[in-house]
Amino acid sequence: MEQEPPTSPRSPLAVYPSPPQSRAAEFYGFAAFTGTSVLFILYHLWALLPDEVIRYIGVGWYPSREWAILVPAYSVILILLTYFTYWALALAATPSFDELSTITDSHAHVPRPHEENPYLVQANPDALPEQYDLPLGLVNRVLYRKEAKEE
Repeated sequence: MEQEPPTSPRSPLAVYPSPPQSRAAEFYGFAAFTGTSVLFILYHLWALLPDEVIRYIGVGWYPSREWAILVPAYSVILILLTYFTYWALALAATPSFDELSTITDSHAHVPRPHEENPYLVQANPDALPEQYDLPLGLVNRVLYRKEAKEE
């Protein structure tokens, strides 16, 4: 069977049938699921069983029961603190409204000043339009122009 040429150099066609892959991720996932399930059950048994039952099982030492409340409470606070920290970092990295970087950046594709106006060239009926980022001043003139009042 002859393989078709790629559609582009960056996205070649997928190989069919796909080559065999390792199943290690399945085993790691099963081990992680089993381990966390066992730890979850042990945590609840430690938090809910009376001391006599735990000693009868043969466990001589275990942490204080107050940690059954403190660990989830500290976890919730840590998660909230993480969200707040990322929100604060994003707010600190946001430029102020009077900076030019809120309007444009170094990747904007604007026409060069010495070229003829590409916006007028593209008004020809048979012209293929090039893609440019519109300057903010042009957008404001079109959107917010004052209409002539007819009296």
